[in-house]
Amino acid sequence: MSLGKSTVAEAPLSAPLNLTFDYTRSTGPTVGAFVTGLRDGRIVGVRASDGRVLVPPPEYDAITHEPLTDFVEVGQTGTVVSWTWNPEPLPGQPFARPFAWALIRLDGADSSLLHAVDVSSSDDIRTGMRVRVRWAAERTGGIHDIAAFEPGEAGTPAAAEPGEPVTMITTPVDLHYTHSASPEESWYLRGLKEGKIVGGRTGPGGKVYVPPRGASPTDGLPTKEHVELPDKGIVTTFCIVNVPFLGQQIRPPYVAAYVLLDGADIPFLHLILECDASEVRMGMRVEAKWRPREEWDYTLRNIEYFRPTGEPDADFDTFKHHL
Repeated sequence: MSLGKSTVAEAPLSAPLNLTFDYTRSTGPTVGAFVTGLRDGRIVGVRASDGRVLVPPPEYDAITHEPLTDFVEVGQTGTVVSWTWNPEPLPGQPFARPFAWALIRLDGADSSLLHAVDVSSSDDIRTGMRVRVRWAAERTGGIHDIAAFEPGEAGTPAAAEPGEPVTMITTPVDLHYTHSASPEESWYLRGLKEGKIVGGRTGPGGKVYVPPRGASPTDGLPTKEHVELPDKGIVTTFCIVNVPFLGQQIRPPYVAAYVLLDGADIPFLHLILECDASEVRMGMRVEAKWRPREEWDYTLRNIEYFRPTGEPDADFDTFKHHL
């Protein structure tokens, strides 16, 4: 059902978004040498093809593009090259009180390392000042093994027994930002709040996109016409999820499928439940299972999942151009 063009200019929706996860990666030989050195109380750089010693060590040479393997231990004291004062530290930063961020060129290195300098005020730090490493009490193989730098010359080296090389590191990621939806995304989300699925198209004869896009990718025309769609459609392609992962809310196996709603020209991804995963197939007719109305918000999560309708499967020719 076409709702025509919007006649009321409503402000786009916006909301705070928090993205938190642990990013785990293998270190490889270069990053591995650096973080293993930190765990053992040493700072390791690498010599590039032009003779410079780089800290932290990059994995490839900027000139030859070859892997860098000539590791060099550098000093635990250095010189402040530049700095900035941090008067209002964020959660997770080295200190809960004001401190300085600085680029520090360690003795024996030709590049600078970014780290915190523990000083009580901005009057206590300056370009050219000599600083030394303060090691963390417990070290696991990461940049936080350096608790901070502090003013002064060489201190007491960290005592550690060399262990097995560090081959994996985990970095917590915690992003907080505000997302402002586009006008098309906003009226799509407002429709969901009312229990409607609203797509967009450029005009008569144009394709219907769900969720709506700002413009048609084929001709660049804006998708200003609102089209309310039924909550029934067909499965075009799908994937059976068998592998468990952290934070998973449904026990595998289950199906994630692209659902092409009746009247739409592009499918969107959602869950298929209320049937065995082995029963899901291309062309299967499905319908939305909505959450209770009191739980509705500006989100596609208002549709809990799609489930089979029991209707005959759609013929492949009717959706082959929408895969």
